[in-house]
Amino acid sequence: MHLYGASGHAKVIIDILQAAGVAVSGVFDDNPAIKEVSGIPAKGPFKGQKLSEPLIISIGDNAIRRRITHQLQLTYGTGIHPSAIISPSASIAEGTVVMQGAIIQASANIGRHAIVNTGASIDHDCIVGDFAHISPGAVLSGNVQVGEGTHIGAGAVVIPNLKIGKWCKIGAGTVVIRDIPDGVTAVGNPARIIKDDQNKI
Repeated sequence: MHLYGASGHAKVIIDILQAAGVAVSGVFDDNPAIKEVSGIPAKGPFKGQKLSEPLIISIGDNAIRRRITHQLQLTYGTGIHPSAIISPSASIAEGTVVMQGAIIQASANIGRHAIVNTGASIDHDCIVGDFAHISPGAVLSGNVQVGEGTHIGAGAVVIPNLKIGKWCKIGAGTVVIRDIPDGVTAVGNPARIIKDDQNKI
């Protein structure tokens, strides 16, 4: 496996892959001054090299991950830590990483290049869109939909059967009790919208 992005997020993905017995051959990064990440050699910027192994974009910013996938036509891998509990009926798409202690329940569907972070809980029949990030300790109750690129903050809770739009930011510790439209920032208990960026999506 190769990684793209020599970030702190890359360090966690390296740990995940190594724990799963997957060798990491190298990390690409646009900063040529970076020489290694967690003992893995940095190979400088990616310049369209042909890769014999899949790649994971190891960058936490959802929009940057989307931009890179639009630029590169590559085979993408997944990273799933052995401590994660994943239902056999759940599906996880290419490029997605599932961190230590995460739980993904029956018939949940996780999109492309998403992040299911440490100890996050995604219950039955949830749909998590491409490029979304479910932060550490966040809880999606059953049948929740999270749109493309949305960031669910650490420790946030979403009650069942709700829909959160695309490219939203749900603040840490927020309790979501009603649907959230596209492109907004919501915080608090209960969640309230404090910023609307729909025209910037």
